[in-house]
Amino acid sequence: MNFYKEPTGYFKTALSELQGAWEMLREAVVEEFGFQNSDKLLFHIDEAMSWESVRNLNLMEPLILLIHNIAKQSDASKSITECIDDVRNSFDAVIEAMKEGKVQ
Repeated sequence: MNFYKEPTGYFKTALSELQGAWEMLREAVVEEFGFQNSDKLLFHIDEAMSWESVRNLNLMEPLILLIHNIAKQSDASKSITECIDDVRNSFDAVIEAMKEGKVQ
């Protein structure tokens, strides 16, 4: 019988950074809630943070782009756009870890 092996430390760090980036973005939108399309942003952020998106990262990438576009069209604050950039960078780090074979 084979036992499931825990992912490498790098991957766990990359995933935890991605999770943290999403949480910071969500918190920023909630703090500034009430600006144009803030409800749409929150909906799509929650969708991107869902178990389905985390288990299939191919679903997350288009959501990041959609969230970025909604924020840009809504003149979201600089803190929100910076958080979106952090999400993108963290997502890219996870994808890189996968390409390097650090993810099974």
